[in-house]
Amino acid sequence: MRGWGGVRAAAVGLVLGCGLVGCKSGSATRQAEGVIQPRKGAMVDPVDPATLGEVSGVVRFAGKAPEPVRIDTTMDPACGFGGGGDVYSEQYAVKDGRLANVYVYVKSWRPGAGGGFVTGHSAVTVLDQKGCVYTPHVIALEAGDFVEFRNEDSTMHNVHTMPAVAGNPAIDLSEGPKGPPQSKRFMQPEAMIPVRCNNHPWMEAFINVSATPWFAVTGADGKFALKGLPAGEYTLGAVQEKMGEQTMAVTVKPQAEGKADFTFAIK
Repeated sequence: MRGWGGVRAAAVGLVLGCGLVGCKSGSATRQAEGVIQPRKGAMVDPVDPATLGEVSGVVRFAGKAPEPVRIDTTMDPACGFGGGGDVYSEQYAVKDGRLANVYVYVKSWRPGAGGGFVTGHSAVTVLDQKGCVYTPHVIALEAGDFVEFRNEDSTMHNVHTMPAVAGNPAIDLSEGPKGPPQSKRFMQPEAMIPVRCNNHPWMEAFINVSATPWFAVTGADGKFALKGLPAGEYTLGAVQEKMGEQTMAVTVKPQAEGKADFTFAIK
């Protein structure tokens, strides 16, 4: 979860800005219902915590989940015999009926009495290559932030992203064995951007880019929490790589915790 505070400051009473994408510093802003676009490059005093609320929940899986499939990685001796352990498919990460690797985010927001936010930061999220697996399998960051791609393995890897939204980089870069990390910036909101390795076809991860500071990726317990939300009416999205997206409307009140549980099933 990425919240308010530090370099990610926020202010209720500021105006929601710039429609879907591409805000520029100093551009006219407006308050509207719809997908929220943060305005970069500004720092403001933190808001009074007493005016903020939060939403938390659990993402569950209904039915019997497919068993993970063991993947043969011996096409590359550095992977198959490198001591990194067995590699299994990660499409359905279910434990005790709870679903990991689900991206939960604010899809749209109708503010209460005057509400908005401003961000000014350049945060970095790491996507590592370790044991010939991308880790974490699913990551999330705010629009305008960086992903740092690392390679801890003793073999050559490749990072190949396939975004569907213009403005996010279509990356195709090589990373040498235990080589220096390389960073790329993602500017536009987009869910589940595929990341693959051209050298090792089983390797896959997903990058999610949020328009707001309010997002999370569920862990093994299926839980998420979005904190520091100004009062208002929200639509949350929950996205799973194989089962698609669900949405849910929630109301956030000051100093209150709203609930939003999701359940996914294979159709």
